[in-house]
Amino acid sequence: MATNSPNLECRMYEAKYPEVDMAVMIQVKSMADSGAYVSLLEYNNIEGMILFSELSRRRIRSISSLIKVGRIEPVMVLRVDKEKGYIDLSKRRVSEEDISACEERYNKSKLVHSIMRHVAETMGIDLEDLYIHVGWPLYRKYGHAFEAFKLVVSDPDSILNSLTREVKEIGSDGKEVTKVAPALSEEVKDALVKNIRRRMTPQPLKIRADIEMKCFQFDGVLHIKEAMRKAEAAGNDDCPVKIKLVAPPAYVLNTQTLDKEQGIAILTKAIAACTEEIERHKGKLAVKEAPRAVSEREDKLLAEQMAKLGRENEEISGDEDSEEEEDTGMGEIDVDSGAGIRE
Repeated sequence: MATNSPNLECRMYEAKYPEVDMAVMIQVKSMADSGAYVSLLEYNNIEGMILFSELSRRRIRSISSLIKVGRIEPVMVLRVDKEKGYIDLSKRRVSEEDISACEERYNKSKLVHSIMRHVAETMGIDLEDLYIHVGWPLYRKYGHAFEAFKLVVSDPDSILNSLTREVKEIGSDGKEVTKVAPALSEEVKDALVKNIRRRMTPQPLKIRADIEMKCFQFDGVLHIKEAMRKAEAAGNDDCPVKIKLVAPPAYVLNTQTLDKEQGIAILTKAIAACTEEIERHKGKLAVKEAPRAVSEREDKLLAEQMAKLGRENEEISGDEDSEEEEDTGMGEIDVDSGAGIRE
């Protein structure tokens, strides 16, 4: 038996068409003799056209170098014929400022749309109905629903409880009456809040710096260990600093924080404290990579490198008995343990 599935197609904004002189995000769908047909991604993929004469201000030598099927990019709206559904667009008239503003707006709108569509699909409701009673009112009130969703993360009731819808009912006298009801049922509201929190809760950034540190004085390893303690002491509860040995003389400093600038400043302070301590004992510290935010991929590569070095150290550990008298002075260090020097 056929079931009526909810409609999951809807534009991102209340207006059905973009305004003239507005930058919009498009995806190129096909090429024609006179131009390229594109989909307006923010307007439920309605069709528009970029004439080849609107591709560039310069002489066009190769169309394929300027526009390709599948490419996503901002363009400027030239004309909109709402009756016929024609939208003429231009690539050459969009400025760098327009591109930046369009990309920022689109990225926010795309995240909002993804959350709304997922809730509509999982709860079995029409996406456009969800936009009419939730999404578009939030756009009107907050400038962008993204800004409202950020507030929902910490205070959902104050944002969502103010949204209402009109419901028509038959009164006791048999006449139709209109009542104001909450825009969302508790089940849909819970699903929306859960998805917003999952997708929009700020994730801590990983900040990292790479250094080389040496000290060939007597008890050099102990001096390095104390310098590492000084580095970690530069951190705080919001931005704790950890320093790890990669392989002598390479070390890495790490921290996690929601504030990128704070994280970089804390690691810079930690390096300064470490440098001061090691130089006090005639050691040297060189910064190989300054503090910067690192991706999950970079973090994973570092973990793999350290694991590989650990395995190599285990493989040669059988030679230690025959080389007990050898002291390199650069063993692996455990800052937290008083007996953390492995010779």
